[in-house]
This record gives sequence, structure tokens and C-alpha cells, in this order.
Amino acid sequence: DTRGNCAMNTWDLCNMQSIGGHETEMVGNPELIQTEAGTAVEFDGVGDALVVDANPLVDLEAFTAEVIFRLYPGGLSAQRFFHIQEDGSDNRLLFETRLTDDDEWFLDTCIQAGAEGKVLFAEEFKHAIGPWYHLAIVVADGMFRHFVNGELELETEIDFVPLKQGQTSVGVRINRVCWYKGAMRI
Repeated sequence: DTRGNCAMNTWDLCNMQSIGGHETEMVGNPELIQTEAGTAVEFDGVGDALVVDANPLVDLEAFTAEVIFRLYPGGLSAQRFFHIQEDGSDNRLLFETRLTDDDEWFLDTCIQAGAEGKVLFAEEFKHAIGPWYHLAIVVADGMFRHFVNGELELETEIDFVPLKQGQTSVGVRINRVCWYKGAMRI
């Protein structure tokens, strides 16, 4: 179990004007769609995103951040699709995908916290584009780990400093580059 014994903060993307009770900016035209996995938000890969005026990880020393997503073919080779950024600093958490020439992808996760910056670049763990996947970043006990469908791919030690207030972007990096093409449930 990657969650440990902690409070849950689940964001439902179905109300794109107020995610998790927080003011949310809709960029472009992300759409609600029905899938076999339930309702999801679809992003076009060129200009769709949601920017939430909140950081769900504020002051947490240990946490699990989870995303359920389906990557579509034809997107950018590097897509930063879930980004939490602390106000006024470079401290952040990022979920990214890297597409290969073989219609596969691998997970690239990043945490910057204080002087500590860590990247888990899982190029040896390739996945097919198209199916739904559950992704998780876990920070606990001095370790930063990332999982795909419950399987640990990479881990490293981290001297994590809790993030302060900030914003979260879904479907693009906070600075609106590296757009995501696919569907997502969080």
C-alpha cells in the first residue's frame, strides 16, 4: 500500500470550475468524456488545461500523489501533465511522460524542494500508449519513489522540505509548455 496512514485529499475533475473546492481556471476547451473507467477530462495536447489555485500538498512531510490517466498517440514527446508549484519559488512536483519512437512511453517524475532536486527518469520501464494507468509519487521516510500500476519503478533518497502554498496545473506545466494529449482522472 503506497498511501500509508494519512488523510486523503481527493480532487474530482468533474466540476472544472472548482476542483477540490478551489478556484479553477479552464484553459482552452478540456472536455468531460465518458469512458469504460468512468468520467474523465480529455485534453487536446495543444491548449487544454486546468489551473487550480491551490497546492494539495501544503506542509506535508510525507505524501502520496496519485493520477489515473490514459495517454493518446500523437502528442508531444515530453508532456508535463500534473504540476504542483509553490508560489514565489522553484519548489515543485511534476508528473511527466516521455514518448518513444515505438508508440510507448515512460514516466519521468521530478521534485524540487529547497536545495534538493531529484528526478526519477524511468527510461527502462516502457508502457504501451492507450490503456489506463495509475501513477503514484510517494515521499516518506527520506525516500522519493514512483509507481506505475502499483509497481515500484524507481526510488532515491531525498531530504524533502514540505511545499508551501501554490498552484496546480493539470494538462500542462504551470508555465504552459509541454501540453498533454489524453484523458485524466485524479
